[in-house]
Amino acid sequence: MDSTISPVSEVFINNGEIEWQPLALTLVEYPKGDLIGKFFALTSLAPFGIGAGFVTLILFRRDLHTIAFFIGTLINEALNIVLKHLICESRPLARGHLYNEYGMPSSHAQFTWFFSIYVLYFFIIRLHHINNNSIISAVWRVVIVGSCLALALIVSIGRVYLHYHTTAQVVVGGIIGFMFATIWFTVVHRVLTPYFPQLVSLKLCEMLMIRDTTLIPNVLWFEYTTSRQEARTRGRKMAALKPTQ
Repeated sequence: MDSTISPVSEVFINNGEIEWQPLALTLVEYPKGDLIGKFFALTSLAPFGIGAGFVTLILFRRDLHTIAFFIGTLINEALNIVLKHLICESRPLARGHLYNEYGMPSSHAQFTWFFSIYVLYFFIIRLHHINNNSIISAVWRVVIVGSCLALALIVSIGRVYLHYHTTAQVVVGGIIGFMFATIWFTVVHRVLTPYFPQLVSLKLCEMLMIRDTTLIPNVLWFEYTTSRQEARTRGRKMAALKPTQ
């Protein structure tokens, strides 16, 4: 009996019982009882969390720069797949459940370093014009950028620790992620951003409520003050419409 059901999930019939195999894309192994290995296994799921965060931001904020950032991550992943199949270097430890048997360059390292370096450029270059130079604002910038860089470093170390990649595979992945983040940020900042005002004026973008917040120094503060002012205005209107006793 043919036991091949699909490339993602396989079902094997053993002695009349069904054995379920976890989804290969999210399965991360670590040595049983190794707490450090478990920690690295959990942090290796960071790209999935970042991807979910991108989708959430795009659906609720609909900002062109966020969309451009997300497109860059997709191109970065496609580049990694192409390089893997061009180089065809095996992983240090063979695992039958992996969706891609090649390990050069590391997709996790390339993804996290692309994301972290892009965030670094965003805070240094795109947000340099923010007038709020308070200590709290500066601390938050350091915390956010530092957390992203620390996450990239932890994920990279974890891929070697768990024997999913060699040190060279992780280093090359990190370098490629760094280089592509630099290239893509330059493209977005220098080439695409000047066209954002024209794009948001298109009928399709208006229907989808896509917006450009490039010229707004502090989007969170702008949205907070705007919503509070609108709530007060509507409150006064409702109070004026109430019949007097």
